[in-house]
Amino acid sequence: MKAILIEKPGDTQTVSVTEVSETQLPEGDVLVDVAYSTLNYKDALAITGAAPVVRSFPMVPGIDFAGTVAESGHPDFKPGDRVVLNGWGVGEVHWGGLAERARVKGDWLVPLPEAIDLRQAAAIGTAGYTAMLCVLALERQGVTPDKGEIVVSGAAGGVGSVATALLAAKGYEVAAVTGRASEADYLRGLGASSVIDRAELTGKTRALAKERWAGGVDVAGSTVLANMISMMKYRGVVAACGLAAGMDLPASVAPFILRGVTLAGVDSVMCPRPDRIEAWTRLASDLDLGKLEEMITELPFAEVIETAPKFLDGAVRGRIVVPVS
Repeated sequence: MKAILIEKPGDTQTVSVTEVSETQLPEGDVLVDVAYSTLNYKDALAITGAAPVVRSFPMVPGIDFAGTVAESGHPDFKPGDRVVLNGWGVGEVHWGGLAERARVKGDWLVPLPEAIDLRQAAAIGTAGYTAMLCVLALERQGVTPDKGEIVVSGAAGGVGSVATALLAAKGYEVAAVTGRASEADYLRGLGASSVIDRAELTGKTRALAKERWAGGVDVAGSTVLANMISMMKYRGVVAACGLAAGMDLPASVAPFILRGVTLAGVDSVMCPRPDRIEAWTRLASDLDLGKLEEMITELPFAEVIETAPKFLDGAVRGRIVVPVS
């Protein structure tokens, strides 16, 4: 079967499109015919070797895939079922979706809602599912549209694009943050009420800045997240799910103890299955699939490796979908 394979026979990593035997697939109780995978930030790190994302070699990257069950030893799935997988260390410690077949644990799979087809499921992927988890985190903390504007960092990227569309569809005013002024029309098309230059959130942080937003979705971390927290309104909530700008957080405790701000961490990789099912159920009802289509760029399988570095340069918009078979 066709696969992208990352190998490291010595100190140097190599990546290639190659043929591998199905017998090389790791253990699992469900075999899936992969229809679509994706190219995500984490996949780009794995393919380029820019960060030690891959924990064992050889490795097939691809933290997302959508496909059809071919064989199953799991009670919840049978051949022909449409499924989606996001996270669980797939593409890092367990072979991922950038191959024509994947063998995984059935407990990692989510049955695909009828309203979403396989291509759309891949387009939503980890990014869209994470965005939905962030929206759910804001809702659970009582952030409703009447409370005020929601700020979304990295808004032109995968998580940010879906978060912007989801929030706008639920009646929130969305301030979309981007470092690319050329993406303003795209972001307004997704429903953003305003577009903010990322430079406004990358300057020196203050303990408390002027109150601006009722909530936020952050994919950046570091100074961007610290500034976002300092600008939250009283009892504002920030859902943090990424570290594209860094793992540090040069912030003060002042917003937490003087304004009652909440920082809600959102993890998509090891998120329990009931929460995943809730997120995908909400995506099926809340996400405008027409707007999803505007986010999609299809990438031929043969071009995945050469495209990966562009992700790390911040030159990718929306979601990169890879037809596999």
